[in-house]
Amino acid sequence: MLDKTCLECGQPVKGRIDKKFCSDGCRNSYNNRNNSDTNNLVRNINNILRKNRRVLKALNPKGKRVVSKTDLLDKGFNFEFFTNTYLTKSGNLYHFCYEQGYLELEDNRYSLVVKQEYM
Repeated sequence: MLDKTCLECGQPVKGRIDKKFCSDGCRNSYNNRNNSDTNNLVRNINNILRKNRRVLKALNPKGKRVVSKTDLLDKGFNFEFFTNTYLTKSGNLYHFCYEQGYLELEDNRYSLVVKQEYM
């Protein structure tokens, strides 16, 4: 039988043959360290998406409204980040941050909507 050592601290590992860590703490430390760069990037993007969603929801309490681009920008909205798009049969392209969406209109105005089941 081979003596296994913990991938995090080097201490002997006891238990199942496929066990890699001596404790949950070592397993968590190892995974947190290995995923930290990715987690920071994902965390920052998710923070932007959540903020965008909050802005859209705050400006659109009744589910449909037209606002100016300035209204969105003043609240910190970032147009570069969205979760998905929806192209209508008539060719309108909606951008969504989760269930909150917007459609660019003329004159720097945007129609705010809440995603419907058919979208």
